[in-house]
Amino acid sequence: MTTTPSTEFPGGPHPALEALNRVRAEVGKAVVGQDSAVTGLLIALLAGGHVLLEGVPGVAKTLLVRSLSAALSLDTKRVQFTPDLMPGDITGSLVYDAHTSEFTFREGPVFTNILLADEINRTPPKTQASLLEAMEERQVSVDGVSRALPDPFIAAATQNPVEYEGTYALPEAQLDRFLLKLTMQLPERHDEIEIIRRHATGFNPRDLAGAGVTPVASADDLAAAKAAVAAVGAAPEVLAYIVDVVRATRTAPSFQLGVSPRGTTALLNTSRAWAWLCGRNYVIPDDVKALTVPCLRHRVSLRAEAQMDGVSVDDVLYGILATVPVPR
Repeated sequence: MTTTPSTEFPGGPHPALEALNRVRAEVGKAVVGQDSAVTGLLIALLAGGHVLLEGVPGVAKTLLVRSLSAALSLDTKRVQFTPDLMPGDITGSLVYDAHTSEFTFREGPVFTNILLADEINRTPPKTQASLLEAMEERQVSVDGVSRALPDPFIAAATQNPVEYEGTYALPEAQLDRFLLKLTMQLPERHDEIEIIRRHATGFNPRDLAGAGVTPVASADDLAAAKAAVAAVGAAPEVLAYIVDVVRATRTAPSFQLGVSPRGTTALLNTSRAWAWLCGRNYVIPDDVKALTVPCLRHRVSLRAEAQMDGVSVDDVLYGILATVPVPR
C-alpha cells in the first residue's frame, strides 16, 4: 500500500487520480516516511470511512491529518480528548440566548470535513461513544433533533498503544465502525535524518503554509474520485475470495472474535479504492491482500492463550492470507 503502478485507465490517467497524486506529494512536504498512512487516509476518503491511527507520541499522526486537509482544501477541526471531555463538547449543545430568551444550537467541532479526534483513547467510553452516530449516520442528534454533518465527513482518530498508562480501550462497537486501523511506526534512520534536517533549516510543523503545503485538490476532485471508485468492478471469484478471507477469521483458533459482515463490505470497498489508486477499474486478489490487515486487524480479538504465546493479530491475519486459496 505504498506504491502506485502505472495506470491502465482507457484514454490515460483519470484527472481526479492525478489530483490525488499531487496531494501525496504535497503531504510529503510536511510528513516524512509515512507513505502507507497517507495512502490509508486517501482510501478512507474515497470509500467514505473513518481511520484509527495508532502510534507512539511524536510520529506525526496529527501533522499527517492536518497536512492532508490542507492539501485537499477541506475544513478540519481538532479535538483533544481528555478524561474530563463531555459528549456535548464534540457534538454541540443547546445554549440559552438571553437576548431572545430561547435556546439555540451551537455546533460542536464534529461539524467539519475531517474531524481530528486526537488521542481518542484518553477519554472515557461515554464520550468515545458520542461519535458513534456521527460515524455511522453522518449526523448528530441533540434534544431529539437530528442535524446532518458536512459532506465529506470522516473521523481521523489517533491513539497511543493501549498498554500505555492513562488510556481507555475503545469499545468493540466503535472499533468496528472504523474502516481502517493504521499503525504508524518510528521512522527509519534515513527518514529521521531527513526530519531533523528539515527542522534544522527552519521547518515548523505548526506552520504548514510556511512549509509550502498548499491546496492542490478540492472537494470536487474528491467527489469525482469517489464516483470513479464506485464504478470499479470485482469479479465473482474476487468477491468469493473476500468472503473466504473474512470467514477464515471466524474459525481461526487464535481468535475469540471474528470479523462481522460489516468488515466484509469494508474489505471490498477499500480494495476497490486501492485498485483505483493503482490505476485500474477492476479489483484483483492482490488488492484484497494489501488491505486485509489494516481493514480487519481492529475487528478481531485474540484468545488469552494466544496472547500469552506472543501471537499478534497481524500474524494471524497474514497466516490466513497464506492459507486461503487465491483465485486464478
